[in-house]
Amino acid sequence: MSDRPNLPPDWQAALGAEFDKPYFKELMDFVAKERASGEVFPPEDEVFSAFWHSPFNQTKVVLLGQDPYHDNGKAHGLCFSVKPGITTPPSLANMYKELKADLGCAIPKTGYLVPWAKQGMLLLNAVMTVRAHTPNSHKDHGWEKFTDATIKALSDREKPVVFVLWGNYAKKKAKLIDAKRHVIIEGAHPSPLSVKLFLGSKPFSKVNDALAKLGETPIDWQIPLS
Repeated sequence: MSDRPNLPPDWQAALGAEFDKPYFKELMDFVAKERASGEVFPPEDEVFSAFWHSPFNQTKVVLLGQDPYHDNGKAHGLCFSVKPGITTPPSLANMYKELKADLGCAIPKTGYLVPWAKQGMLLLNAVMTVRAHTPNSHKDHGWEKFTDATIKALSDREKPVVFVLWGNYAKKKAKLIDAKRHVIIEGAHPSPLSVKLFLGSKPFSKVNDALAKLGETPIDWQIPLS
């Protein structure tokens, strides 16, 4: 992986200073060594795909995840999302259940969330790579600094953003966000461990209500069924 990721121009302008910092070079060296010695997810050309699908100036919602899927063929750079043809993982299946209850969305067969991303939704994992079959294996190697800088860059932007923070890990990021200018929607994580608190929390309608108040187009949450 190059020391300077290939990002869209507006993200490059917002985050380019990070690429020159020592931690980022160390992070890229670490990921390169991991790839040289075994399998790392997502594939190298998809690590930064969240930024390509949701340009800096068009991002209006941020959903924060923690760690990429660590099994083959799942992770492709968007939190909670899996590649087409992969069985919907448990947390995402719970999100779909709540979407149906909250907004009446039909439950799709696919867990591919690119249609959300293309509407200005940054689906960002706090840690952006993982060693195959080893959850949290790339934690505390620098990704958190980079994704914190991403959250701060959006918080510093004049145009408001709706930040969705599910679970204790994500909620800790609220301190990076200027709550006077942006909307923070907190709730339980949709994982099977906390799903009872997640179901009934209506996060999707809350996001759309917040966007409407900001004068933004609501998200069409319906993922294509086929």
